[in-house]
Amino acid sequence: MCFAGIPARIISAVFGVILSAGVALGFEIEDRRLYEAPAEQARLSVVSTADLDVFDPIIRAFQATQPGVTIDYVVTGTTDLMEALYDEGASFDLAISSAMDLQTKLANDGFALNHTPPSATNLPVWASWRNQLFAFTQEPAVVVVSDQFFSPGEAPQNRDELIAVLRANPTRFQGKIGTYDVRRSGFGYLMATQDSRNSDAFWRLMEVMGRLDAKLYCCSGDMIRDVASGKLALAYNVLGSYAASHQKNTGGYQIIEMSDYVNVMSRTVLIPRTAQNIDDARAMLDFLLGLRSRTDLVEATGLPAVDPAALRANPSLRPIRFGPGLLVFLDNLKRQSFLRNWENSLLQN
Repeated sequence: MCFAGIPARIISAVFGVILSAGVALGFEIEDRRLYEAPAEQARLSVVSTADLDVFDPIIRAFQATQPGVTIDYVVTGTTDLMEALYDEGASFDLAISSAMDLQTKLANDGFALNHTPPSATNLPVWASWRNQLFAFTQEPAVVVVSDQFFSPGEAPQNRDELIAVLRANPTRFQGKIGTYDVRRSGFGYLMATQDSRNSDAFWRLMEVMGRLDAKLYCCSGDMIRDVASGKLALAYNVLGSYAASHQKNTGGYQIIEMSDYVNVMSRTVLIPRTAQNIDDARAMLDFLLGLRSRTDLVEATGLPAVDPAALRANPSLRPIRFGPGLLVFLDNLKRQSFLRNWENSLLQN
């Protein structure tokens, strides 16, 4: 099948038809790869928000343990993943996402199957919810600053310092700040709502960024590239694992974990109720939960495994916990109110 010259939106629609066995789906497919088994005995369909270049080593390592399983890996955005499973009834065997709140809603509303991991996994209590939703990474939200704008040691280290620097240098930073468009990004919305719960400084920072004509993004990777090139001076609430991974190859920026607090997101996995290949889905889920014993994969992917000791050692790290509290800002009225305040702060022009 050749897609040369065909717009991406049409390709996504074609993929949607294939995935739903004849029912057209509306969610956007950002990337897709078929990891074919030499002698296919089963097929595992995975929908994920993790970029292919990040997750590829994990997929290949799992497939080495299950050589008869072909893996169909589909990459989409956090909001699109939610809509695919929740609204469109898409059939996938495993769902992996960085939006903990949306995954929690899927589980809470009956869209996930139960699973009991092996006792050897020894998950911390906070890393699972209702035996349906499981965390396999812990990744900080960071500030990425350009070397063209900040010399080593000069970058602000907490939100009050960041606000002060931006206010004092409006000409220098006009149009040079990046952050998530929380209307489009489920991960960005999660980070913003958590920020609003942690500190009043968040809204002051949003107002300052709004006056500086902050640029809004869908994805961490795009922000990181623009900071590395000097197009942006800094980007706020970037996914730290992606920043560290890109830094190995590109450089040009520094990664700052704010000293006042650092929201720590867990990448999560669940088995959707639409799963067809449940046995292999369980096997891959267990493989992901064993990530902390695979230092080779942690190094290859840049995805920090669940590590309770690291959280105890740094009181600034604030892991986002599973539970009903994550559903608060998914309430329609709460969401509309939050987005209205966010737009009033960021979109001042």
